[in-house]
Amino acid sequence: MEMLQKELKMNLKKHIDGLIVRYPLLEDIREDMIRAYFVLEASYENGGKLLTAGNGGSAADAGHIAAELMKRFHLPRPLSQEYTKKLLDADPVRGAYLAEQLEQPLTAVALDGQGPLATAYGNDVSWHGVFAQQLLGLGRDGDVFLAISTSGNSQNVIYAAVAAKALGMPVIALTGADGGQLASLAGTVVRAPADETDKVQELHLPIYHCWCRMLEERFFGV
Repeated sequence: MEMLQKELKMNLKKHIDGLIVRYPLLEDIREDMIRAYFVLEASYENGGKLLTAGNGGSAADAGHIAAELMKRFHLPRPLSQEYTKKLLDADPVRGAYLAEQLEQPLTAVALDGQGPLATAYGNDVSWHGVFAQQLLGLGRDGDVFLAISTSGNSQNVIYAAVAAKALGMPVIALTGADGGQLASLAGTVVRAPADETDKVQELHLPIYHCWCRMLEERFFGV
């Protein structure tokens, strides 16, 4: 853990430290949270994106993560000069408006948001494969799949993890204390130290909020 801590820049380490001050029971998974952050950072550094999915409350978390990454969370995210110029060339008036309003994203897709596709595939083929099918269409080598399951045993998320690995995507599992079957498939497992679903979910939110803060600081901080 000491080596991971040294690799984490001070301006990013403050977010992990602050998280653990607020949630002391997360100290035991500090190293796993940092390791997961580095997986996300490496993907974005190399032009990758995040794909994420879960069921029920975890589906809401998947959408929440994507929302925080696709627009500003805390810091301004100005457009590049190159893209600003292209907007103005496309339409001087509307382009100028967009140049002021648009924000640089950290590309993230919540697979739960693809309702028509998911229900069509689930109804026609298999509910176990609803996320795996989307990963096959959207995922690329170097993207990351964040698999969210409080039990670690959600079958559609587990099958998606298999599909992601086959595509060359690192898999991060965000689970409860047990980790379930998902733990054996993921390269990085972050086990929230709780067993009851609601208590696990109460810890998942500050964990992924911390990742979002760190990523935004890394790519958009001064």
